[in-house]
Amino acid sequence: MAAQLNTLLRAACEHVCPVPPVAGAVSAVRRRAEAVLADWSVCSEIVEDALLVVSELATNAIIHARPPAELRLSWMRGDGDRTLRVEVTDAGPARPAGRPLDGIDPDEHGRGEAIVRALATHYGIRIHAGGVTRWAELVAG
Repeated sequence: MAAQLNTLLRAACEHVCPVPPVAGAVSAVRRRAEAVLADWSVCSEIVEDALLVVSELATNAIIHARPPAELRLSWMRGDGDRTLRVEVTDAGPARPAGRPLDGIDPDEHGRGEAIVRALATHYGIRIHAGGVTRWAELVAG
């Protein structure tokens, strides 16, 4: 019985949605994430940071990777702390490393990873057979 109660206390919510490679996709995905976080009653102390992380990871997938891409949000409630995990999985790089983006002003891009690193408690990249997953975790006390 105690194990069942502990499992219920450590409940997790999960939401997955596509990140289409079209104009306006990042703002649409961000709005959807905002609605999901509100439904889950995610604490306000991490919501704004989480939405910025969603925006940065989704933008990276659209600009730098091949479709398809998808966003996965996981909200895990544990013993005293809560963790929001944001993942964006894409089909891998769209161009060879070091090749510049045509028509993209380098002064306007290139800060996304630093922003995610600054906001997240933990972050990383996982390369797998299906592509690349970039993830970040934000922890609320």
